Amino acid sequence: MWILILKWVVFALIITLVGWLTPGLEINSFVTAMIAAVVITIINAVIRPIIMLLTLPINIFTLGIFTLVINALLFMLAAYIVPGIELDGFWSALLASILISIFSVILSIFKSK
Repeated sequence: MWILILKWVVFALIITLVGWLTPGLEINSFVTAMIAAVVITIINAVIRPIIMLLTLPINIFTLGIFTLVINALLFMLAAYIVPGIELDGFWSALLASILISIFSVILSIFKSK
């Protein structure tokens, strides 16, 4: 149980850091980032697999690059759902989703050691 809470807090810290680094993305508070972490997790668990299956031909054609677009659109959906997140547009969402992915990979590398 404590590990789940720790992962939630760390993911909220990553979202807060990405909010500071991404122009066009504003996150009002850490509580907003914690809510966003839950919403992003639910979206990635429920909606993302369906979208990935529906866009499989495009993903194969673009050698997986279209996944970046899907991630950005899903981040835009999360920003729309969570009050307290201001997002300027697609390019800010794309940069934010790329940064979240990079920080998550870095975190998983340190976690495995």
